[in-house]
Amino acid sequence: MPPTSLEISIPTTSISATQPPYTLYNITLRLPLRSFTISKRYSEFTTFHNTLVSQTNLPPPAPLPPKSWFQNTINNATLRESRREALEAYLRAINESEDPRWRNSPAWRAFLNLPSLPSNNNNNNGGASTRLHAAITDPGDSEGGGITDPILWLDCFRDMKGHLHDARLYLTRRDQETTPQRQHESSARAKSELVRAGGLIASLESGLRNLSNSSSGGGEENNAGSRPGSKLGRRNTATTATAWSVSGNNTLGEGEMRRRKDLLINARKEKDGLEDLLNAMAAKSRIDSAVASIQDKEALMGTQGGKKAIRSSGRVLGRETERTRELDNSGVVQLQKQMMEDQDVAVDELMRIVNRQKELGIAINNELQVQNELLNLADEDATRLGGKIDIGKKRIGRIS
Repeated sequence: MPPTSLEISIPTTSISATQPPYTLYNITLRLPLRSFTISKRYSEFTTFHNTLVSQTNLPPPAPLPPKSWFQNTINNATLRESRREALEAYLRAINESEDPRWRNSPAWRAFLNLPSLPSNNNNNNGGASTRLHAAITDPGDSEGGGITDPILWLDCFRDMKGHLHDARLYLTRRDQETTPQRQHESSARAKSELVRAGGLIASLESGLRNLSNSSSGGGEENNAGSRPGSKLGRRNTATTATAWSVSGNNTLGEGEMRRRKDLLINARKEKDGLEDLLNAMAAKSRIDSAVASIQDKEALMGTQGGKKAIRSSGRVLGRETERTRELDNSGVVQLQKQMMEDQDVAVDELMRIVNRQKELGIAINNELQVQNELLNLADEDATRLGGKIDIGKKRIGRIS
């Protein structure tokens, strides 16, 4: 991984909730398409440092800050801040060094939760790991291989769906916020997630073209078993990503290519719908701000343009629910459709419960019928036994 593809910083520290407490250093990692934060304590840094030196046989370009024996970072804010800065300089020195030995070591990647590098043997899993890391950091980079592997394509697709999910959550949170500042923060985060999802969708489309070219140019040997008319072809069309990783074949059947194209089409529609919803919310906020400003001016004047206010037909701003106040007409329609879909799901669930109750009722009825038949047989046997007892009593009376 080149030094410029990863940005490392330790912006904050925190105190653990354990007893006894200890200081956590929050490491922020920024990649071109994602960012995440991990928390490490000082003892983990020392263990990592020792492992790194043992694996590379060379001390890192910056020293690890020494341990303090007479003070602790829990009660001393100055010591805690100086150690944070020293640890940040320590990690940045390794990340920005021209010598890649420390960055290529397993200890570095395990400490920062980064994908591991390929091993020196002939196993293909290492190359797949490298391609996965290159696709996550920069999917459109041709030098890094891009997306040319079916399993890699699915990993990037899952990452893209995660960004869409986060964008939807931020939009929902924006609809629930009450202050303009928090609404703006949620909108900005949703926009960032949508931009990342859009970049991944473009890379997935390019990768799908690469896979299509690979499938069409792979020769008759690769596609001989995928003819639609044979059972083997139908079986190869439904091959999973695990089978691809085992066989090492990067070609896809026509059915799988169509399925992935449909997945991308639906993902792009979802992204466009979320962007429309975000734009509608922003437009609604601007309209509300303008209306509030006009109302304030009219309230100061004591009249509404010197005329009696006429109630307009249709929607009235400021007299709606919390869910519809920030939406325009198209947003309300979309919200209504979503509510109807949720109701349809609830009705389907209720229908399944009713059908289950019906099946239980039928089973109980069948069991009662069997029990009634058994009772009738027992009653007939009791009647026959009573008749035999009466006959025996009569014979006994004659003998006596």
